[in-house]
Amino acid sequence: MNLLVEELPIAVEIDGREYPIYTDFRHCLLAIIAFEDTTLTNFERRAILLANLYPKLPHDTVQAIQMAVKFLDGGKSSDSGEEGGSGPRLYSFSQDSDLIFSAFKQTHNIDLVDTEYLHWWKFLALFSDLGSETAFCNLVALRKRVKTGKATKEERQAAHEMGDRFDVPELDVRTLEEREKEAEFLKLFHGRHKRGASNTEYPVGD
Repeated sequence: MNLLVEELPIAVEIDGREYPIYTDFRHCLLAIIAFEDTTLTNFERRAILLANLYPKLPHDTVQAIQMAVKFLDGGKSSDSGEEGGSGPRLYSFSQDSDLIFSAFKQTHNIDLVDTEYLHWWKFLALFSDLGSETAFCNLVALRKRVKTGKATKEERQAAHEMGDRFDVPELDVRTLEEREKEAEFLKLFHGRHKRGASNTEYPVGD
């Protein structure tokens, strides 16, 4: 997609039919933030994705999800090689929202709060070119150095002092079935453990 000469998409094609989509960056961010929320099930995340991308839900929800994800990725197909899974997670649209807002203002002089409409793909282009001098980009760079083992002792100490501000948990990509099985296991384990460590049928130790 060439932003300079091509029209930005406002619909996706599913089963030979065009379906309008919400293209403003806020709708797209709400969908992405749902996938960052570890308290939601995958079913709930997908429901939020569909609700925020489609004014009218396509009959084929599987393709609808695939096309929604492709749109959120800036038009890239899922089989074109994803960078997201090849390294540690370095930022969060929910956790770093204030710094992202400030970085847009500082770099592009764009106030995202007062912006009435901004196409998601324009947002992505601007987001990828935030200035290296912004607090957001400095934090992302520090996270990368720490997570890849290249940080100095002083940088690791600074990251530690940031506490929750620094840490960005990796996304939970397990299926709903896998998460439910783990929850059931933990429920059984803790129930048994409450009966006391003296119960040799369920030992707890190294």
